[in-house]
Amino acid sequence: MKAYIQRTYGSAERLHLEEIPTPAPTDNEVLVRVRATSVNPYDWHGMRGEPRIARLMPSGLGLRGPSIPVLGCDMAGTVESVGRNVTGFRPGDNVYGLLTGGGFGELVTVPEDLLAPMPKNLTHEEAAAVPMAAVTAFVGLRDAGGIRAGHTVLVNGASGGVGTFAVQLARAFGAAVVGVCGPHNVALVRSLGADRVIDYTQDTSLGNGGSYDIVLDNAGSRPIGALRRTLTRTGTFVMVGGPGGRWFSPADRMVKTVVRGPFVPQRMAVADAVGCTRKKQVLLELNDLIEAGRVTPVIDRRFSFEQLRDAVNYQEEGHSPGKVVVTVS
Repeated sequence: MKAYIQRTYGSAERLHLEEIPTPAPTDNEVLVRVRATSVNPYDWHGMRGEPRIARLMPSGLGLRGPSIPVLGCDMAGTVESVGRNVTGFRPGDNVYGLLTGGGFGELVTVPEDLLAPMPKNLTHEEAAAVPMAAVTAFVGLRDAGGIRAGHTVLVNGASGGVGTFAVQLARAFGAAVVGVCGPHNVALVRSLGADRVIDYTQDTSLGNGGSYDIVLDNAGSRPIGALRRTLTRTGTFVMVGGPGGRWFSPADRMVKTVVRGPFVPQRMAVADAVGCTRKKQVLLELNDLIEAGRVTPVIDRRFSFEQLRDAVNYQEEGHSPGKVVVTVS
C-alpha cells in the first residue's frame, strides 16, 4: 500500500509518498480501504510539530520527531476485512471515522468502536469532510455549550470547516444563529441558516452585552474578554481554535479559557473532539441529521491523492470556506 510518511517535522514537503506494508487488523480492528480524507488544522499542527509546547505533553506530538508517521484524522472508505471479534461490520461496508492518524494512506486499521456507517446520502468525499469538523462543532455546542432550543448562538469563524457545521447544527438544535465571517463568505453563511451574518471587515461590533447564550470561537481573532462580554450572565464561551504559532498558540488561548473559568460568572469551556470518548456515538447522531437533510458538508476544493501536499498547503493558508477533501482511491 501507499501512504504519505512523515519522519521529521516541517512543511508539507516532508510528507513522502512511499510503499509500506499493508497493516493487519487485530481481533477488534477493521481494515479499511481509504476512499477519501480531508485536511484539518489538526493534521498540519502535527506535521509541523507546533505549537512546540505540545511536544512536551504526554501523548503529544513527539519530542524528537512525529509520533504519528501517517497523518490524516478524517477517513471515509470501504471495509476490506475484519478482526475475529468484530461483529458490527463486514467487507464491503461503507464506513467513516475520526482517527488519530492514518487517513493519508490507502489502507488503515481502525478499532471497531471508532467506526460508524457512512451517511447513506453522502459520497465518500462528502463523508470524509465530516468527522473532525462536525464532531468538534457538535461537542462544542451540545456538550460544552449546553445548547437548547431558544438559545442565541454566535459562531465566530462561521465559514470554516467547524464553522459551517456549527451554523447548521445550532439551527438543528433550535437556536438562533449569528455568524461572523469575511465579506466573500457572507452569502454562504446565510445560506447555511444563519439568522444574521456579520462581515468582520465592516462591523467590529458583535452586539450588546448579554446578547448570546453561547459564543463558539473558531477564529481566535478577538480577545477572549471581548467575546465573553457579549454573553448573557449565564452564557457559555466555547473555545475551538485560533491562529497557529510556533511555540504556544493556540494552546495558550485554550489555557486562558480554562483558567478564567472560576473567576467569571459565565462558563468557559474548550471543545475537544480529539479527547471525546463518544466519537462513534456522535457520528451516529450526526448521521441522523445528515440523512434528514438538516446538515450538509461544505466542500471548498477537492484534490487527488497525488496532490495531497498541495491540499495541505492550501488548507494551512486558512482561507478555505468549508472543507478541503482528498480523493484517495
